[in-house]
Amino acid sequence: MKHIAPADNTPILVGGGQLTNRKPPQEAPTPLAMMADAAKLAAANAGISEALLHQLDTVATTRLASDSTEAKIPVGEYRNLPKSLGLAVGATPIQFLMAGVGGNTPQQLVNDVAERIAAGKTEFALLAGSENLQALIGGLKMGHLPQWGDEVDGTPELVGSVAPGCTPHEQLYGFFYPINTYPLFENALREHRGVALDTHMQKLGTMFSRMSAVAAANPLSWFPLFRSPEEIITVTDKNRYISFPYTKYLNSVIQVDMSAAVIMTSVKKARELGIAEDRWVYLNGCADAQDHWNMSERENFHSSAPIRLAGKAAFGMAGLTPADLDFLDIYSCFPSAVQMACQELGIAEDDARGLTVTGGMPYFGGPGNNYSLNSLATMLDKVRSKPGSHGLVTANGWHITKYSIGIYSTHNLHKEWKPAPSVQAELDARPKTPYVEVPEAGPATIETWTVTHNSRGPQEGIVFVRLADGSRCLANTPAGDTELLERMKKTDCIGKIGSISVVNGRNIFVPADI
Repeated sequence: MKHIAPADNTPILVGGGQLTNRKPPQEAPTPLAMMADAAKLAAANAGISEALLHQLDTVATTRLASDSTEAKIPVGEYRNLPKSLGLAVGATPIQFLMAGVGGNTPQQLVNDVAERIAAGKTEFALLAGSENLQALIGGLKMGHLPQWGDEVDGTPELVGSVAPGCTPHEQLYGFFYPINTYPLFENALREHRGVALDTHMQKLGTMFSRMSAVAAANPLSWFPLFRSPEEIITVTDKNRYISFPYTKYLNSVIQVDMSAAVIMTSVKKARELGIAEDRWVYLNGCADAQDHWNMSERENFHSSAPIRLAGKAAFGMAGLTPADLDFLDIYSCFPSAVQMACQELGIAEDDARGLTVTGGMPYFGGPGNNYSLNSLATMLDKVRSKPGSHGLVTANGWHITKYSIGIYSTHNLHKEWKPAPSVQAELDARPKTPYVEVPEAGPATIETWTVTHNSRGPQEGIVFVRLADGSRCLANTPAGDTELLERMKKTDCIGKIGSISVVNGRNIFVPADI
């Protein structure tokens, strides 16, 4: 694609920095300290001195996992993290932005700040985030309470949503934890495609093994080692099931200490700062989209209209197709998220370009809400390494609930930068599946399922079922029936019939033919 001379208010990304902390909890830096260090690395990546960060007019941060739930975690609170970060790098910004909750939020922040730059509301912005659950959890286990928090005043502007990812009713059945919901998508995807379980697992192992090969070559990876397909899918003491059919090596690793930052400016400001044009990366396409919030009300569990429509909008804005891309980073918290994105965006799951630039979230690491900022910091260097190339970053929040997309290049493709038209009204207008929290006793048919595990073995079955009138219901299998749970791991349960009833306040599904 031909490079177009950019207007002064064109938003660009000029620097990215990231770091991985491996110090023991009692020596680990705070999240704020890691963000400040990542910001300084981003400045160096942009080719400017740290001193120039004092000119920042906007600081935006993603949200720590410890600030993303209603659970009270015994560490200090960051009252205004973006303001504290600005002060830490010597700046006194006038805009402080805090992302909502979800893995989509780093890309959503980029999209938001790009609009502010194009509208003349921002010129020089720092976006940063960190996840320090290894220091937090490891420290608490050792009796060491990390010293986090700030005492600054003011309240940052919220970008995005902090709404819980599930209803109280869904939470009763384990939906607060993505480790329980993504396997439900996985089993629905496999059945919809008509693939046998063994064949499907081999495919997952191969796909994620390729990611681990990228992680093995990335010194920032939490697990910089190659895992074969067989190692990834074979159940062992070290690689037990988490929720069927996912073994541990198919799950994102959130207990890490990792941070990342990117710097965004207008073209005019980049010239004033003396940033060389070979550092400039353009956001040529972007979009944000949200599904029906409650997973229980989705049309099905094997497709995603938000990914499809967000992709259409972002590629339309850029004037590109997936075939034009050189580098890809598909959000990889769990295999179903990768497959769903590839399916809806028109990208092969065995694409020769590879599906990650970092190594994927089970191997590079999945630092909470912030992973996609690491992905983007990596992508900046990737597209710069091949002038004129294009890179795709996708970002996913909650249970494939929220999706954000960015398409990046060293070539500007717009005479005037403006975001793609929103697709949200079209998404909101789609019908919802009727959902019943408390069903009448009667027949039901499994729509999708999983079996949760702990270190001792299978714990319970979680099933979505369809009732006789076509409405959907969520249920567990009978408590303590481990023989049934073992059979459910060897059976294609979708379409199996049984009966549902309410027992002690919980919906219980008893299959007739498993």
